[in-house]
Amino acid sequence: MSINATLIGQMITFALLVWFTMKYIWPPLFDSLEERKKKIADGLAAAEKGQESMQLAEKKAKGVLKEAKEQSSEIVNLAQKRANELVEASKDTAKKEGERLIQVAKAQIEQERQQAKETLRKEVSALALQAAEQILSAEIDKTKHQDLLSKISNQLG
Repeated sequence: MSINATLIGQMITFALLVWFTMKYIWPPLFDSLEERKKKIADGLAAAEKGQESMQLAEKKAKGVLKEAKEQSSEIVNLAQKRANELVEASKDTAKKEGERLIQVAKAQIEQERQQAKETLRKEVSALALQAAEQILSAEIDKTKHQDLLSKISNQLG
């Protein structure tokens, strides 16, 4: 095989093509690849940082939610305690009021009983006086006396 001028020309053309490509095409191509590589690395770093901040925010949100639940349960417990206190206070007040009403009713009953006794005393004394007057005004006769006593006892009851 012989090396002729065509082959040498092709080799020179190829060498010029390689030199031109290495001089003018490869550097911008590698620069854009490096820039793309840097953008991807920055994007991954930002995504990782964003994920970490999201996890931190989730932990903080869980903490706030837990604190809010604790506060709400504390508020509910305080409300129940206050409601129980109010119920007990109402029971005590109602019991005292009931006892007071019972005392008032007993006093009223006692007063009415005393009035009834006084009324009965007055009526009995009036009847006794009336019977004594009738006995004294009538003759002292045993049968009349007996009739008057039976009449008086019929009037009494």
